[in-house]
Amino acid sequence: MQSLRRPEILLYLMAAAVPIAFGVWQALLNNFTIEAANFTGVEIGILQSLREIPGFLAFAVVFLLLILREQTLALLSLLIMGLGTALTGYFPTEIGLYCTTVLMSLGFHYYETVNQSLSLQIFAKQEAAHKMGKMVAVGSAASLVAFSAVWFFIEIMHLEMKTIYVIGGVITMMIACFCWFFFPQFTGKVEQNKKIKLHKRYWLYYALVFMGGARRQIFVVFSGFLMVEKFGFSVSEIALMFLANGLLNIFFAPKIGKLIGKWGEKRTLTIEYVGLILVFSAYAFVTSPAIAVFLYIVDHLLFSMAIAQKTYFQKIADPKDIAQTAGVAFSINHCAAIVLPALYGLLWLSSPALVFLTGAAMAGISLVLARMVPRQPRPGLEVQWRVKAADANAAKMTDNL
Repeated sequence: MQSLRRPEILLYLMAAAVPIAFGVWQALLNNFTIEAANFTGVEIGILQSLREIPGFLAFAVVFLLLILREQTLALLSLLIMGLGTALTGYFPTEIGLYCTTVLMSLGFHYYETVNQSLSLQIFAKQEAAHKMGKMVAVGSAASLVAFSAVWFFIEIMHLEMKTIYVIGGVITMMIACFCWFFFPQFTGKVEQNKKIKLHKRYWLYYALVFMGGARRQIFVVFSGFLMVEKFGFSVSEIALMFLANGLLNIFFAPKIGKLIGKWGEKRTLTIEYVGLILVFSAYAFVTSPAIAVFLYIVDHLLFSMAIAQKTYFQKIADPKDIAQTAGVAFSINHCAAIVLPALYGLLWLSSPALVFLTGAAMAGISLVLARMVPRQPRPGLEVQWRVKAADANAAKMTDNL
């Protein structure tokens, strides 16, 4: 029994708890908002902007860590997330959905912030990418269960969406309670700084995180909405699409984690952003629902490569800065996310294609930033400028002469 009470097992269990509530919330959201509250692109954009406010406020995690341990805060966040999901179906109005979304999102984003910090502290640098890939696979497996359950409850049992929201939220809360009582309190190897501070030498990491958050919002908000509005997907069809995506992630995410260790962060991020430019550009003009589903799945596989951002930071960071910077980075990630969904909801009404084309442009900026990541990042070598690299090569050639 003691062998099961290890910190990595706790991380895997928590990684499984999140997609159960969030997967149910996400799978039902577009259909529920359209059918129950008559949402258009404007309202869904506002809802998604409100959903990102807790992410923007993730820097407050640093203050909460003055009174709570990271593990305790992670489990409390899961409880709040599950509660927000369970309540969603009971408030099928515009204001009601905005409120339950913010509650669910508060738990989700604070958990994700603390989880990133715990992962980078617990996993050794040489195995972090692979084990984070395993966490993605565990989350995908849990998502698979959630999306399968949604399909089963809708198509076979004919349950109301309100009831399904309750089931998903309560299961996540039960897992959080189990983890609370089963696992001891784990502490990091290094005492964490508990004040908000931007470090100049982490600027490239901040920039990558900011662009990733801006670009990701376009896809998260509008790709699923496109499926329902343009192609008329039902709840069960959306769930089946998520199901296929989850199956592929279970298999590929750990392998992608291994490849990050083999290729390095620079090459991995380059592949991710080139792929995203192609995916977003194709989404702007897609007319086939089958191709749209294919693009959705490819995007999620590419998203697994974003682990490289975290391992890049782990390699350049002072270990004392991990919790502090995780909160700051999450806030930076959500700066654009608060504004963009609402603005793009308005743009969606006139040109859905332009929404995705601007996403491709953002991926292009991320690609430029990724080329500045050193091949072997470390403290003191956080950024690799081409000019410096050229000067170094020239110096080596001169020495050889």
